[in-house]
Amino acid sequence: MPDMQLLAPLIAIQLLLMIIALIDLVRRDAARVAGGKKWPWALGIIFINTLGPIVISS
Repeated sequence: MPDMQLLAPLIAIQLLLMIIALIDLVRRDAARVAGGKKWPWALGIIFINTLGPIVISS
């Protein structure tokens, strides 16, 4: 298992980027979002960002 001192900054950066992306999505007008709907983008920001590394590491 990797040392947590190495993983902690990476996890913090990932969470920070996810929060920034969600804030940007909430502030953005729906007309400026591809497809016109925000909820699929919110799901993508949350789950693809989290599940991608899990799927690749399995």
